[in-house]
Amino acid sequence: MTKRYTIAITGKGGTGKTTIAALIIKSLINKGYKPVLAVDADPNACLDQVLGVEVKKTVGQIREESRKESTDQTRGISKRELIEVKITESLIEADHFDLIAMGRPEGPGCYRYANSLFSDVIKELSRHYPFIVIDNEAGLENLSRRLFQNINLLIIVGDPSKQGIQTIKRLYDLAREMGIVYEHLAVVINRVRYGALPDTATAMMKEIKADYQLSLPFDTELVIANEKGQSIQTLSGSNPVLAEISGFISQLRLQEK
Repeated sequence: MTKRYTIAITGKGGTGKTTIAALIIKSLINKGYKPVLAVDADPNACLDQVLGVEVKKTVGQIREESRKESTDQTRGISKRELIEVKITESLIEADHFDLIAMGRPEGPGCYRYANSLFSDVIKELSRHYPFIVIDNEAGLENLSRRLFQNINLLIIVGDPSKQGIQTIKRLYDLAREMGIVYEHLAVVINRVRYGALPDTATAMMKEIKADYQLSLPFDTELVIANEKGQSIQTLSGSNPVLAEISGFISQLRLQEK
């Protein structure tokens, strides 16, 4: 087994990116690939809800609070060290996975400091997890800042519409232009109806040199769960989307890495 395997997920907002991230985490755990560090790097944090846990405090909130606090000189702890301790304490521990959320940065000039600190903490935390799944914001900002290093698998999520495939192609081209480094690329087309991609989508997909291409069916059970704000833990064991993602995880042959 590989010492550490990192999956980074990005794509257009509203395409089910976060749900797919959660299903990947569930599939990894079901196959014995654990523990998993789940990283919610989307400012519109909702990975916790989909996973069935609750984030009490995000890295962004801790950073904002720290601006109003003085250094704890009595214990000989620097401000940065104190922030790192608080971030570690914000980690949500669940069955076979832990979750940390970056949250929404606030205030002028906060991205640079927050990202630098978050990157340092994630780097330290990741030493304790053989598997890491990162739900990124809609775009490549986090990846372009090298916020996360050593990406084994980059997943770009989109829908089967012509515009959706064009967005995937733009993100693919942009990743190459930015020099974003990853070992393998997977393209996931979500909410596919009638069992096949439209001809226009199939043609455009040939332009994207992906190691894996995965089509996920439109699924009413997932739609209802999302509408009700339910976690993926409520899904039936025979859910077709979960089954497809589970099969995809098997293709990665992680036990042979």
